[in-house]
Amino acid sequence: MHMADALLSPAVGVTMWTVAGAALAYSCRKARQELDDRAVPLMGVLGAFVFAAQLINFTIPGTGSSGHLSGGLLLAVLLGSHGGFLAMASVLFIQALFFADGGLLALGANIFNLGFFPCFIVYPWLYRRIAAPATAPGRGRLTAGTIVAAVAALQLGSLAVVLETVFSGRAALSFTSFALLMQPIHLAIGLVEGAVTAMVIALVRDARPGVVQRQEQSEREKKIPVMAGRTLVALGVATLLLATVLVRFASSLPDGLEWSLARLGGTERIEAAAISADGLHLSLAAVQDKVTVFPDYRLATTPDTAGRPAAGTAGEGPAVAAGTSLAGLTGGILTLGVILLIGLGLRRKQGPEREV
Repeated sequence: MHMADALLSPAVGVTMWTVAGAALAYSCRKARQELDDRAVPLMGVLGAFVFAAQLINFTIPGTGSSGHLSGGLLLAVLLGSHGGFLAMASVLFIQALFFADGGLLALGANIFNLGFFPCFIVYPWLYRRIAAPATAPGRGRLTAGTIVAAVAALQLGSLAVVLETVFSGRAALSFTSFALLMQPIHLAIGLVEGAVTAMVIALVRDARPGVVQRQEQSEREKKIPVMAGRTLVALGVATLLLATVLVRFASSLPDGLEWSLARLGGTERIEAAAISADGLHLSLAAVQDKVTVFPDYRLATTPDTAGRPAAGTAGEGPAVAAGTSLAGLTGGILTLGVILLIGLGLRRKQGPEREV
């Protein structure tokens, strides 16, 4: 569901950057009150885990499409709204800047669609009412509530993609036609995401009950939780396996957004919009071309006629698999590093308040 720059007009792109920036500033301010030094590694490892999980596209039977976990709800449940939103924004920043997954103009929209809805709408207003009551829910209620919440988050996010694209007018897509493709395909993706998210939450709750229980406390009492070393190591190992081994078996079918656009013939219109792009689009595309290390999570080869590094193809065999694994490992490390730096910056800013 990562949007490309060609889908957005400068006005919509800048507007979404402003909205996402305001949400990030608010989250930073709140995270200073919630963040414990010992909790920063949890934020970093979970961010790296979500980065790796997003690499694993799974086939949606009978559609010719694929999907992947977004991870926003998982981050919100384990880190709270503000910590989860900061972690998701870090994942999307790394993806756009170094892997050309989502455009730079579209980064604000992607942060809003994939981060704001699960962290600030679905988690506090739906998930906590279904799957996180005052007493610990049973496994069945946890699973059902998490699936409902995951579906809701993806439905809201995919609807936002449709609205942002239609308002931009760059692909000239019908709202009704686009929505009728985007909503059902992301319903299927949401069902899988909900089941996987529920499984991870249940495993973490069984290993460290306090991590999930702290997120069930009141906003005044809630702190970003601390996780034991063994659980962090387990998450780290899972991240490593996802990013370097399981990524080689990911589906090569188009994701829900790409599939929907192709069904509407929107791909050609997006390419035409990219060719006739304005100065802002071209400038940001040039920046992204220069800083991208692994375009589309593959080893860059020779530049194409537009000067962009050409990504490998599925037919290239082991070289592509090795490049994808290297990209996954690099992205996980970069995400971990960015989140640790954010945590360090927030704690330093909180220093004078501690002395008062």
